[in-house]
Amino acid sequence: MRRRVVGIETEYGLMAAPVRGDVTSMDADHAARQLFEPLVSTGRSSNLFLRNGGRLYLDVGSHPEYATAECDRLEDLLEQDRAGAHMLRDLAQVADSAFEEQGAGVRVHLFRNNLDSQGNAFGCHENYLLHRRRDFRQVADALVSFFITRQILVGNGWIKHGPDGASLCFSQRGDQMWDAVSSATTRTRPIINTRDEPLADSTSYRRMHVIVGDTNVAEPTTALKIGMTQLLLQAIEDGLKVEDLALAQPMQAIREINADLSGRVGVALDNGRTWTPVQIQREIRERVLSNIDFAALDPMHSYVADLWRRGLDAIESGDWAPVSHELDIAIKRGLFESYIAKSGATLADPRVARLDLSYHDITKDGLLDRLEAAGHVRRLTTKSRVEHARTVAPATTRAHLRGRIIAAGEDARVDVSVDWVHARIDDHSTIPLTLGDPLASEDPRVDEFVSLIEEKTARLPR
Repeated sequence: MRRRVVGIETEYGLMAAPVRGDVTSMDADHAARQLFEPLVSTGRSSNLFLRNGGRLYLDVGSHPEYATAECDRLEDLLEQDRAGAHMLRDLAQVADSAFEEQGAGVRVHLFRNNLDSQGNAFGCHENYLLHRRRDFRQVADALVSFFITRQILVGNGWIKHGPDGASLCFSQRGDQMWDAVSSATTRTRPIINTRDEPLADSTSYRRMHVIVGDTNVAEPTTALKIGMTQLLLQAIEDGLKVEDLALAQPMQAIREINADLSGRVGVALDNGRTWTPVQIQREIRERVLSNIDFAALDPMHSYVADLWRRGLDAIESGDWAPVSHELDIAIKRGLFESYIAKSGATLADPRVARLDLSYHDITKDGLLDRLEAAGHVRRLTTKSRVEHARTVAPATTRAHLRGRIIAAGEDARVDVSVDWVHARIDDHSTIPLTLGDPLASEDPRVDEFVSLIEEKTARLPR
């Protein structure tokens, strides 16, 4: 696989739930401020870059958000993503202790989902580094069909309530999208955001910002979502064409596909043909693998290519058992069917809604750790590697440089300001650094910058 920097930004759902079933008047804003209090009280803020190269902050609407560092290995991305969830889980435990001392009678819950009970949406955004090319808009338009049909494999499952009752759909984000390609992210909520903000040398790179994806819980689903997109982008850069698979009515198709768990709904292509989402995904996969040396793929992307096939086979056949431990939608459907069979409930039952939330809950009341321990959800990371990723940046990208600077500043108690591209010492004693290459993990300027930080510590009175 060609090296490509990738990152994920995850907005978490937040709820302050009463401990004993009482009614609480605490809103999400109050709970969010308590959640970030340990960071703010140490002289920092609710928006900070971390030693592991990632970013943790409080987004608009009281949504805690974690953005992974730049990763060029899928394994690093999975570890970074899970490390962010563990950081927020720990902050939730501290907030629970504070609320207990205050007698607030509430407990904080954080969710890796995309819709709250009132229908408010929040996202999981994917970022892919691309070499700058003049035909980016045409490439983005060609990718829309892939992203719309991808939801049958990597959606996180949504119980939709309508006039005819409740039904299970593939994706929580699918029905929330209103445009295919646009530079507006909140007004129209596009599948691909075309705002040109590369966070890198703009003469060489641009960033493809994908907004349509669900927040996944099962690590194999996250690996598939990112890995299959990486494979397609590489094939397109090598000349693969997918324009003939463009959809005639993309925003109509995304909703029709979302509602049909059989994967057999026919959607109209721009060229007049009618194909199912399974057919479209299978055609894209076959074209991709015919343009890439499958034997040369690293083990993780070989796994992705295999899961891509097995997922399509499962949807097409109606037998989801072969992916029942790997894809969120299959795992959740199995949980719901098992509970309904035992309890006599229906999908519309509030108890099923609570089970749904528990699947996405990353705090101690969540199901994921128990499901993984029981072998019901496959895990791709290890506990030791995730713990490592909490404090150490990926070694092969710009994140390594940023992490070194942040770690040096924290260890020396020297105030340093950083963002994705820039770094400076806050006393303005040095010229700010600009790190324009996301693929660079070595830079003599950073060596000098870190040395200056360490020298400041040596000059402090003892």
